[in-house]
Amino acid sequence: MADSTHVPKPLRVLVSEGNSTSAREAITILGRSGHLIEVCDPSPYCLVRFSRFVDRFHRCPGLRDDPAGFLSFVDFDVLLPTHEQGFLFARARQRLEGRVGLALPSFASYRTVHSKAGFSRLLDQLGLPQPATAIVKSERELRDAIRFPCLVKTAVGTASRGIWFVRDDNDLEGVLQDLKTQGLNIQGLNIQGLGANGAFVDEVLVQDLIAGTTEKAQAVFCRGQLIGFHAYRQIAAGAGGGEAIKQSVSRPQVRAHLAAIGQELAWHGALSVDYLLPDEGATPRLIDCNPRLVEPMSAYLAGVDLVGLLLRVSLGETPTAAAESREGVRTHLAVQALLGCASRGGTRRDVIHECWRLLTGSGPYADSTEELTPVRLDWISAVPVAMIVISLLIAPKLAVTLARRGWGAHLLDVKSVRLIESENFR
Repeated sequence: MADSTHVPKPLRVLVSEGNSTSAREAITILGRSGHLIEVCDPSPYCLVRFSRFVDRFHRCPGLRDDPAGFLSFVDFDVLLPTHEQGFLFARARQRLEGRVGLALPSFASYRTVHSKAGFSRLLDQLGLPQPATAIVKSERELRDAIRFPCLVKTAVGTASRGIWFVRDDNDLEGVLQDLKTQGLNIQGLNIQGLGANGAFVDEVLVQDLIAGTTEKAQAVFCRGQLIGFHAYRQIAAGAGGGEAIKQSVSRPQVRAHLAAIGQELAWHGALSVDYLLPDEGATPRLIDCNPRLVEPMSAYLAGVDLVGLLLRVSLGETPTAAAESREGVRTHLAVQALLGCASRGGTRRDVIHECWRLLTGSGPYADSTEELTPVRLDWISAVPVAMIVISLLIAPKLAVTLARRGWGAHLLDVKSVRLIESENFR
């Protein structure tokens, strides 16, 4: 287990949303360290409400719908952005500095990696490996860039939003229809879907599809220097392609790539990347970036407390770089495993069988530790798992609907991004 005792006194920490798996795992780590945890979220029944570690909950305006109203909730020892709230906090960094401990880079650096197009350009600039990528701005350019099969991605999107697998012309037409109606309707700017001459509201990426294994890495930086790193691979998928079972891995090459990115951007705080290991065993290809910690419990259980490092950096300290995390540490998320089982056509019998394997630690869950809902440590975390089991036993087809509940008001869209980055934003 990672050493969480290096922060000398309990801190009052505000976790900036409560509906993501990353926030839920961060709360477990913070709670084990003895910190006083408060959470703000627009949903009164968000995932972290079911934890004994949360001292106080604040119902707040949604980041997407009212970023200025959301900003008014932050006045704590440390502010921990576990999702896209970092975009807003980086924009308002001058307002927050001196009032609250916060580890974020400049807004320009944050905006670079928050955009998939900006991240792709950065990789080209640094000469770091990525799949062949075209950045397009119109329907015509998209049609010209398509080479089947491929991936199409909007520049803004998280939690697998705005990503399409395109195999043929029928898939392409579906993507174009989605671009007109899904997430690209910006009220107040008189832009809906496609503009004049088929222009997109925002940039769109077309990326070659490469056969291989997707892995993820996360890091903490202090003024451009990498001080903590962890990587893991997916052993089994959950709903929407998320991880149901993970295993920690050693990836010095990816660590070097992340260090180069952090140094170039003078990164301060947390940074995570997705990368692809091609089947032919070539160099890892970077495919996505998240300016935050994504589900940090895997690192914690493998011996690296990235949340603890992030707290120290937020307080203005310069911690010594952490040792490497241990390879081969297996973890799982029961919620993802159950939703994944049902979403792939599993029956009630299949869901019951999966529950039994989770309860007994058998099959793929042998020698694996629960990340998201550690019932023995935090008994109330059993509530969301029980609710999901009951829902799936009533109707297994509810899996897709339940998985999408994480796509809430704590996520940004193009409209809110444009509002926050505008010159007149207050």
